[in-house]
Amino acid sequence: MEAATTRDGRPWSPSFLEAIDYEACIGCGRCYKVCGRGVLAPIDKPFEDDDDDEEECATMVMSIADGGACIGCEACAKVCAKKAQTHTAC
Repeated sequence: MEAATTRDGRPWSPSFLEAIDYEACIGCGRCYKVCGRGVLAPIDKPFEDDDDDEEECATMVMSIADGGACIGCEACAKVCAKKAQTHTAC
């Protein structure tokens, strides 16, 4: 990928959303609200164990709905109190 610059010529390296840690995500929706590109979407939290003794309660977390729309601005990471996103530069 060629080097990118801001409008005034400063160097900028995009860092694209790669993954969301469902264990760390609390489903607050801050990242969803700050992303204007439709990259994220709320989903029911995936359960890892099927313990029938406890009543399951739906918990929402964020998921990557359209990773290709990510422009690498990292706005979602900047508002995440739990640091649940993983970003990578290309």
